[in-house]
Amino acid sequence: MRFAHPSERLFAALLDAHGVHWEYEPVEFPLRWDDDGAPAGGFRPDFWLPDHGCFVELTTADQRLVTRKNAKVRQMRALYPEVDVVVVYQRDFVELLARHGLDPTALGAA
Repeated sequence: MRFAHPSERLFAALLDAHGVHWEYEPVEFPLRWDDDGAPAGGFRPDFWLPDHGCFVELTTADQRLVTRKNAKVRQMRALYPEVDVVVVYQRDFVELLARHGLDPTALGAA
């Protein structure tokens, strides 16, 4: 499978190691619509964890991009309050990798 970022590949490997079923970017949630009502922009969370009923969005980018992504997550939560989205920030992801004996800098994860 092709992932958009190495951190996603590592996260998928951690999920696999713990027997957590996941799907990669299975759904895009429309956030904007054009004048004809067609979706004009959206948000596609990185992972769907069907056994846990939630989406996971990894945010390992610089702060400028995190701010934009946080705005999309807030907008998604406002439009789709029934959908659970967990955001995993860079510091949390680095700690998760370290707990599992992985060096994120050596692997290009963050």
